[in-house]
Amino acid sequence: MEGMDDYSRLFNELDSRALIELGLVLGGAILLILLSQKALNWVANRLHGQYRFRVFALVPLVRLAILVAAIGMAVPIVVEPSLRNMITLLGAVGLAIGFALKDYVGSLIAGVVAAVEMPYRPGDWVEIEGTYGEVTHVGMRTIEVVTPDDDLVSIPHLKIWDSAIHNANNGGDSLQCVADFYLHPDHDARRVTEALRDVALTSPYLKFDKPVAVVASEQPWGTHYKVRAYPVDPRQQFRFVTDLTLRGRALLGRLGERPARAPATPGSNAVE
Repeated sequence: MEGMDDYSRLFNELDSRALIELGLVLGGAILLILLSQKALNWVANRLHGQYRFRVFALVPLVRLAILVAAIGMAVPIVVEPSLRNMITLLGAVGLAIGFALKDYVGSLIAGVVAAVEMPYRPGDWVEIEGTYGEVTHVGMRTIEVVTPDDDLVSIPHLKIWDSAIHNANNGGDSLQCVADFYLHPDHDARRVTEALRDVALTSPYLKFDKPVAVVASEQPWGTHYKVRAYPVDPRQQFRFVTDLTLRGRALLGRLGERPARAPATPGSNAVE
């Protein structure tokens, strides 16, 4: 009963006047949010370039400021503004915020670990949970990865606890690329291997101080060839693979080699 009395002294009595004040605060906050959003959107749509995006960025900030101000006005109406009550309230709020931000804190700790172990760094090409791209920034909580489609993806450091980090160049300028070719079983393997190797050696993107390998594996429908080589710069990887693929396919066609066709089965596509 004593504990219940302590909690009862924490709050003011909500009479009709207090309810009206709370309603006015809530209604005023909603009205200000709606008006500010419409006004900022109206201004942003009449600007160009970076100014337009900067005004758009103000929308959530203004909304947050209005909500904080509304909460600051509503708390004294509900809670008796004494030192003891404020300490109790702030303690409960701090506990709730700490629980809500546990993943945020975990990402900060993981960021410190990442700074020491360096599983990635700016300039690395990484794949994390299906997202592949170049690391452009390593922050305290997240890393920024630019994908081949020029999308900026923010990935929290928290992923290093339970996700595999695939790093293609690991802080260096050597990144292996693979071009795939699928041929009919009836072909001259030696001639194909030499032709694909020549395709790689004559590419303008090839890094000559790294090995070139042609790897073959048998499949039920034919032979799968992989040309493994390194471009001069990791950022050239897609142009390099495209160059190997197009010139390799053209050369194999001139040699009379037939592409493989996967057997037609339900739910599968032909591989060429």
